[in-house]
Amino acid sequence: MSDEDELLLRESEKIVVALGRMFPGLCEVVLHDLRDPEHAVRAVEGGLSGRRVGDPATELGLARIQDPGYPDVLQNYPNRFPDGRAAKSTSIGIRNGEGRYVGAICLNLDVSRFAAVVSSLGDLIRTDDQDVPPAETLTARSAGELRAVTEEFAAARGLTPAALGPAARKELVRSLRARGFLQVKHSVQNLALILGVSRATVYNYLRGQPEPEPAPAEGGGQR
Repeated sequence: MSDEDELLLRESEKIVVALGRMFPGLCEVVLHDLRDPEHAVRAVEGGLSGRRVGDPATELGLARIQDPGYPDVLQNYPNRFPDGRAAKSTSIGIRNGEGRYVGAICLNLDVSRFAAVVSSLGDLIRTDDQDVPPAETLTARSAGELRAVTEEFAAARGLTPAALGPAARKELVRSLRARGFLQVKHSVQNLALILGVSRATVYNYLRGQPEPEPAPAEGGGQR
């Protein structure tokens, strides 16, 4: 056993202890001495799997010993603790100057601890499937937004708001109502000014009624 190999493993022990103590109760960190597979476990911090110093190498450790071309890092692979708890593991191989594996640091995160949290969060953010008329928004609709949306609607048809025909105006009004723009104070009055129509016309669109007949010009009645 070379001095270099021993130095690598001693320095790795510091990493194992530091990582394990950073996530107590959540993550087990194990240092394997691959020079001695029958007693490979050199350090354990966290102890979630029940392994102890002097325990043998796992199948992955043996694979590293037998295959110099084995990947240096296996990241976030699924695993299980002896009692069946789900784990997420990462294994980091340690090579010496000759390129030979002399050790490995393995991290085993107890993901079962998060299952209840994930379930609770799912319950918290879930919404019920139901009709909620009208569609609700949590931001106040301003007069500026109302004008911008109206102008965008008209521009998509190559027109100005005032040039929209009755059918297009009716479609616009219903869309604005569904999006919450007409629940704001003075919104109908502002929309009427933008479209160049009367408030009565806008209200008729909202009720699904035709536009009111224009009042006859003074003196224009039948004699």
